[in-house]
Amino acid sequence: MGFGSTAKKVQKLADTAEKLYSKLNDLRQQVAEMREQLDSTSERVERLERENAQQRALLEALAEERGIDVDAVETDTVDLDENETGDDESSDDEKAETEA
Repeated sequence: MGFGSTAKKVQKLADTAEKLYSKLNDLRQQVAEMREQLDSTSERVERLERENAQQRALLEALAEERGIDVDAVETDTVDLDENETGDDESSDDEKAETEA
């Protein structure tokens, strides 16, 4: 009877090892696929950054042709964004002061 119990334990251990080995192989495959996706995404981002730089250069050249100060336009845009955000905060502050 002792040998039968040992054989069952060894078989159970072998089955568990096979399952773990299978899961490990699945994880290896998933890691390889993720690396491929990461490389692909990285290449895509680099390409988009190059295209963006080219488009920016074109826009700046067109703006210069038409006498538009690009830096001033960017500053105005940033100021507008900050004012919109600041207005929301100040109106909340004013409401709190009024209620107090």
